[in-house]
Amino acid sequence: MKVTVTAFGIAKDILNKKQTEIEYSGSTVADLREQLIEQFPEFAKLASLKFAVNTDYVNDDFVLNSNDEVVLIPPVSGG
Repeated sequence: MKVTVTAFGIAKDILNKKQTEIEYSGSTVADLREQLIEQFPEFAKLASLKFAVNTDYVNDDFVLNSNDEVVLIPPVSGG
């Protein structure tokens, strides 16, 4: 299955680009998270990395479909 991954903030820095297509064999956001950590170990350091799929925030058990757009939302700090 192929999904488009769009990244912001530190997630974009880890991927070295804002958007990329990823081919993966899993079915859930958790599977994609694991694959991203395997390919880009720096993602393991982002404990609160959130995911959105097609503009909706989702949990790790969300089932992805081919051609979904997955947005990586890293932790945000400010004050």
